[in-house]
Amino acid sequence: MSRSRSLSRSRNLAAFALITAAALGLTACGSGDPGGTEPAGGAAPAAGQKGKIPTADVVSAVRKDETAAALLPADVRASGTLTIATSVGTPPGATYLEDGKTVVGQDVDFADAAAKVLGLKLKREVAAFEVILPALDSGKYDLGTGNFGVTDARRKTIDFVTYINDGQGFAVRKDSKLASVTDLAQLCGLNVATGAGTTFEATLEQNKATCEDAGKKPYEVQTYSDQGALWISLQQGRSDVVMSTINGLRYAVGQQEGLKFLNEYHRLDVGFAFKKGTPLAPAFQAAVNRLKKDGTYDRILAKWGTTGSGIEQSQISPPEHK
Repeated sequence: MSRSRSLSRSRNLAAFALITAAALGLTACGSGDPGGTEPAGGAAPAAGQKGKIPTADVVSAVRKDETAAALLPADVRASGTLTIATSVGTPPGATYLEDGKTVVGQDVDFADAAAKVLGLKLKREVAAFEVILPALDSGKYDLGTGNFGVTDARRKTIDFVTYINDGQGFAVRKDSKLASVTDLAQLCGLNVATGAGTTFEATLEQNKATCEDAGKKPYEVQTYSDQGALWISLQQGRSDVVMSTINGLRYAVGQQEGLKFLNEYHRLDVGFAFKKGTPLAPAFQAAVNRLKKDGTYDRILAKWGTTGSGIEQSQISPPEHK
């Protein structure tokens, strides 16, 4: 490798280390692209400056809707507070500002806006993606956000109220021979990096026999809880391809040289997550639909560059897209 190429790569890794450190709250996953690449659906970037996190206030003007609030259980209306678990990864889902304390993102804006429609205050706690869904069943949290895709497997134990549509996709280094992934057999023999406890990990593990059936060497699944480590593994060649959220991939490759988004693989609805059988779901569904009517919904999507992920109306635990 030439000295100039080595220096370029070093600068790229150093720059991404700063980006991921900010995203993980070290100095300051799952989606969208405010950073300059084309978001899902061809929406314009949310921010005109690469790497800049949008901070426009699109929530404070939201007003309480008495009809929606009336759908809440009486005890919740009386307390006026819910505890929400938020998984913080990379934009636009949820990330930290440079102060390392303030959590912002599309998930945050939708949760805060829905709460204002219902006249509620949210007590937000940051939690790891893989622990939130189990913790809902134990009652530790009332609801959770983390770009949670609605799958048939998850619907057995979790209730969802949908607010966007995202899904699964792939990204690689620009020198990769992969042009697109339409069949997991195309991954045979490769190292595939993905987030721990995600639908991506489940999809990859459930389909490992694909390569054996095709008489090919199986792919290896490498899971990461730290998104920074995941992307550095791709940059350094320890993994060959990343499987993650469509919106998150588009954002991430826009912040790093030498990477490219391949394609969408499987679309999924994304929703607020609740304990199975929750009485909160109808109220939050009404709140999301209210946000669509008053224009707040579209303003949130525009802010985060994800207008291609808009849905026509919120649903409670719809079947998984096949």
